[in-house]
Amino acid sequence: MSDKPTSGRSMLHRGRVLRVEWVSPHMARVVLGGEGLREFTAGQYTDHYVKLLFPLEHVRYPEPFDIAAIRRDFPRDQWPRTRTYTVRRWDPDAGELSVDFVQHGEGGLAGPWAATVEPGEEIHFIGPGGGYAPGAEADWHLLVGDESALPAIGAALEAMPQGAVAKAFVEVSGPEEEQDIRTRADAEITWLHRGEGRVGDLLREAVAGYCFPAGTVHAFVHGEAHFVKALRHHFRLERGLTRDQLSISGYWRRGADEDGWQSSKSEWNRDVEDAPAA
Repeated sequence: MSDKPTSGRSMLHRGRVLRVEWVSPHMARVVLGGEGLREFTAGQYTDHYVKLLFPLEHVRYPEPFDIAAIRRDFPRDQWPRTRTYTVRRWDPDAGELSVDFVQHGEGGLAGPWAATVEPGEEIHFIGPGGGYAPGAEADWHLLVGDESALPAIGAALEAMPQGAVAKAFVEVSGPEEEQDIRTRADAEITWLHRGEGRVGDLLREAVAGYCFPAGTVHAFVHGEAHFVKALRHHFRLERGLTRDQLSISGYWRRGADEDGWQSSKSEWNRDVEDAPAA
């Protein structure tokens, strides 16, 4: 989920819901565990992600669940729906995988599931993939995102060692959505409260007006596709950052669900890449 190639595995896992924790009024954290996670590993990247599989209610799938067989033998419109979410935390000792879900009311697929799922229920998923971790060679780190990027930003800040320098801009709907993120790094987090405004407008303004410290920056910029695209042009054309200094991707696009966004994302990526280098 960056300009750089991502590393991902197609291994299928089965997680059992252990508990649901409300991190904020509109952020539910689902903690998965169980024997189905025995082969799961993560930790190389701080933007690890998994692809959750939601079966269609009217389709009877093979037992045991085999996504490769389903994709081979079933028509595409009968495949389980896929939703991509960042790994907020993986605890290998406890065998617990935490995934955060932004709540947008009753609409959508994964959000309502996370808000109503009961301990003991199970879900299959594929992964993890990933492609970003704070680079040790950087003099400082810039992290920018909306709620969808907050799990990865939190994971990155928690992974930074003492002495690392970081600046984060995080846009949320209001002050009640701020989170307590603990880090050993010398980090400053600026929370931007959007209210009824459009997602990303405050981030664009804040980043454009920010005076970069001296030294080499490693930037992580993720979230809604429109502001991400605008900031990529800003970083490449106005700030003169190279591709190696950027991990940048649209996690979602307003007006589209994940199916629609993924179907058009390759075109979006081509458009973004067409921007001339500084």
